[in-house]
Formats: sequence, C-alpha cells, structure tokens
Amino acid sequence: MQRAKTTGLVWFRNDLRVQDQHSLSQAIAAHERVIAIYHLPNQWLQKTPWGFRKMEGFRAAFLLQTLTALQKELAALNISLWVTVGNWRQTLQRLQTDYNISDIYGQHEWTQEEEDDAASIPSNIKPHWQYDQFLFHSDDIPMAVADIPEVFTVFRKKCEKHARVRTPLPIPSAMPKENILHTVPEIPTLEKLGYTASKQDTRTAIPFEGGENAAWKRVAEYFWETKQLSYYKKTRNGLLGKKYSSKLSLWLAFGSISPISLYHEVKRYERDIAKNDSTYWLIFELIWRDYFKYISMKHGNKIFRIGGVLQKDYTWKTNERLVHKWVTGETPEPFVNANMRELANTGFMSNRGRQNVASFFAKEWHLDWRIGAAYFEAMLIDYDVHSNYGNWMYNAGVGNDPRDRKFNITWQAERYDPNNKYQNTWLQTTLF
Repeated sequence: MQRAKTTGLVWFRNDLRVQDQHSLSQAIAAHERVIAIYHLPNQWLQKTPWGFRKMEGFRAAFLLQTLTALQKELAALNISLWVTVGNWRQTLQRLQTDYNISDIYGQHEWTQEEEDDAASIPSNIKPHWQYDQFLFHSDDIPMAVADIPEVFTVFRKKCEKHARVRTPLPIPSAMPKENILHTVPEIPTLEKLGYTASKQDTRTAIPFEGGENAAWKRVAEYFWETKQLSYYKKTRNGLLGKKYSSKLSLWLAFGSISPISLYHEVKRYERDIAKNDSTYWLIFELIWRDYFKYISMKHGNKIFRIGGVLQKDYTWKTNERLVHKWVTGETPEPFVNANMRELANTGFMSNRGRQNVASFFAKEWHLDWRIGAAYFEAMLIDYDVHSNYGNWMYNAGVGNDPRDRKFNITWQAERYDPNNKYQNTWLQTTLF
C-alpha cells in the first residue's frame, strides 16, 4: 500500500501498547506521517456528585507510568506522543491545522463519556475505529450484539464452540526518523494534575509499574519463571502478596497488553509446560471480561442506571454516614473493613474482596450501588468501566445473575482468611 501524503493521528485510549495495536499498524501503513495522541479529560480530575474524583491518585500514577513507557516505545518507532489534558477539541483543531491531519485511528468505545469525546472530532477528519479490547472480536462471535445472552454461561459456551481468537499483530516497522515532531507537550506530573505523590505501601499485593514492558515482565514471571499459572485456579482467591492470581488486570485495564496476546501466551504455555484447569481458568476469566463488554455494548447507558440492565425497582439509600463508614473501613464486618483499607492504601483489592464489599454495600446496607461503583472507579488502578459496572450490577441484583445472591461475609472470611492473617495485616491501618 502506498502511503498518503497526509498525516494519520493515532488516538490512544485504553489500548496503550505497540504490539497487537491495529490502529497504530493501520496508520503507519497508510500515511507518510503519523502522530500519536492521548487525551486525559478534565472531568477525570474533578469530583463526582458522590464526593470523590473520577480518578484518584493510584490510578493516575499508574497511568502516567504507562504513558511514559508508551512514549519511549513509540519513539523507537519514530512516532511522537502528544499528551493533552483537557482542551480536546482545540488540540485536534490545532494539530489538524499544523500537520494536515486527514484521518484519525482509534479503539472504538461506546460508553457515554467516550462517545462524547469522539463527537468532538472535526467532520473533515475521517475516523477509523478498531475493536482491540476483545478476546473474541465482534465480527467473530456467533451472535449479533443485540442477541448477547443475559446469562454468561450461554455466551461462553457459544463462543468457545463457534468463535476463534485472532492472531496478534507484531510491533509495526518504524517510521522514517523525520517523522518525529520537534516539540510535544511534556507528560504531566502527578503534582501538576493536582495529586500528591506517595510512597508505595510495603504490604501491597501489586508492587508493579505501568507500561507494556512491565506487563510482559509480569507474564514472564507468572508464566515462565515461577510457573504459577499452573496453580492459578487454586490460588486466585488469595488475599495477600503478589503471587496469588495473575494481577494482569492492571495492564489489561490500560490496554498495555491485549487479551489476544495473553490467550496465545497461555496456549504456548499449555504446549510447552502444562495444560490443566488453571490454564483454562485464566482464559475463562478473559471470556468473562469480554462478556461484560458485550453486555455494556448491548445495553448502553442502562449499566449506569439504578435499575441496571434488568431495570429492577429496588429501594436504595444514599446515607452519607454509612457510605463514609464503608469507605473508611468502619463497618461491623472486619473482613469488609480490611478490604476497604487495603483499597484506600494501595488502589487494589482482590476479586474475592470486591465481591464481598460490594455485596455488603448493596445487600446489607441497601446503599445505592452506583455510589460504590463510582468509588471503585476512583480508587482501583485496574478500573475498567464494563467490568466494574457489570460486577456491581451483578452483586446488587440488577445485572447478569439470575440468582440475585447475597454473600455470607462471616463465612467468606472464615473460608478465605481462616487465621485472620489478611485482616490483621490491614486492620492495624488507621485512615483519614
């Protein structure tokens, strides 16, 4: 393909990588000049109606690490990364004027805020959208999005039987050196964004950094060096330390590694080391991740409404005092408190913990589940809009769980923390 004498703009969103990156590869193939851009919306830095920012410091720090790593990876391809904070429409217009941008390439997103950002693209810039966030591409699943089953197992079985996982793209060839821009804005610091930098808590289960290389380093450690993947299903409900579960959700959330790349790495592990329930279970979790994305695509903004996708009419409370007690880990449930204090100090919580604290919030105290979901959005480093709201609806009984279950938190604590090691680790922590 002959490259056009125009500029292609690659809009990085939650696909912050250079390997298996279709937007980047497509732009490089089509244009003589390619510029990369990342837009950090001002609203992420502002408080929500619930009283906390959409993105608090832990996720902001991981994002900046990821952008710094991406900038270096793109520089190796002779592509400049332009990072903008707010002023999205004005930045696009400036770049179009200065660099003759004709086309923009990016990952398709369908939730409201992301659609609003896409609507700011000038009409004379042609958009090219990719679906890089899925394990099973939307063109390959054996059903229309409107027909996505409301029960996960049905979706999983159909996809496992009829859909294929595509082959990941390699890192594209570098552009000519003259493609580098003379000046680009510096990646902002935490302080410039209004956050206070803090030291990493020594008890954290995620002593990792952001970025594509860090993601592959974790794969190498978890799969090949320690072979912990062979025990994933047995250890995934752990609570302390970096060894339990893969922790790959951190990099999947930012798109620093693609689910397709992970799938093929698991398959290579199965061929070379071992194939068992644990190796399958990691793929199983990737399918769950797909499912929440397709449910979000099917139902649109219903995932943010109090009745959820089921539109159930429950009675919910917005008691600020109880919300504060939950946030600060001062509920009557020590297991809930320990998990909430871990989240407040590290930006992370195990999946087991998330299910329990969400069930307590929605089922014990009957608080508006969207407040809890918004707090997770603010605090979790591995926040993903589809999985977060999908799981909260699930636990609140307004999502994709026909059982509408409620966790027995005392039993959960006795089973998963029988010696109180986890609770003792975090209940010594004083917050605020």
